[in-house]
Amino acid sequence: MLSELDHRVVDHVAATLNYLPPTSLRPVTYTFEPPPGTPWRNFSAAPERVAIQNGRAVADRLSLDAEGVAFLKHRSRVGDFYDPSEVKAVYYPEAEALVRRAIGAARVLAFDHNVRNLTRAERKQDGAREPVKRVHNDFTHGSGPRRAREVLIAAGFDPEPWLEHRFAAINVWRPIRGPVADSPLAVCDAGSIAAGDLVASDLVYRDRVGETYQVTYNPRHRWWYFPEMQTDEAILIKCYDSALDGPARFAAHSAFDDPTAPRNAPPRESIEVRTFAFFAPEGVT
Repeated sequence: MLSELDHRVVDHVAATLNYLPPTSLRPVTYTFEPPPGTPWRNFSAAPERVAIQNGRAVADRLSLDAEGVAFLKHRSRVGDFYDPSEVKAVYYPEAEALVRRAIGAARVLAFDHNVRNLTRAERKQDGAREPVKRVHNDFTHGSGPRRAREVLIAAGFDPEPWLEHRFAAINVWRPIRGPVADSPLAVCDAGSIAAGDLVASDLVYRDRVGETYQVTYNPRHRWWYFPEMQTDEAILIKCYDSALDGPARFAAHSAFDDPTAPRNAPPRESIEVRTFAFFAPEGVT
């Protein structure tokens, strides 16, 4: 874990992040246009001005098991990240290998991805979505194991032997075009998040309801970003870890408006691939 002194001396930007306000309701967000009279989400934003540290200065000291975030150089062979077939055939194996090397897992399975581009999202083109400017985490204490089981079954594995051992959800985030100036990604140091900051919420799809964490503000939160990311750079984000004995478990994250970005910066284009890393010993199949 980095010392408090390290956090003070690293350059930073002061920016606004949208947290979950205090609420007695279970937060609900729709991923598609909801029924008439139903809002897209049943909660508002609670903007907070925070310091977001420039992680490039300490990138070699950040780790998935301490802070829940890692920054790596990686050049992909993908020619078109907007082609789902190419992403699944070429980039999924690349992401799996990248995560396996970074965290030392026995097996990694990539199972889902999103491309983000505000212009294409507004045109409903290529399945693109806009950057998410709300502090959140993709999995919860309950949904992590459920989704891991589904991923193992879909890949043809007996889930029981694998789920008896440690497993973790790791996102691989990278620019499609660089440098990224508009809506960069900020990641919250998992070690600065208290259990009470995480609020389980429903993410409603057409065919299922997922569970994610919305996050309430805590002045102890430490935030990282990596300015002007290029296409040969990637961020790994720990979104869940089954281990309860020390490793980082939930590294919340959010896009944000960088006050230092040029006013004419092109819309951010990025892709995130979701993976599960499994730590079962050799012999488990």
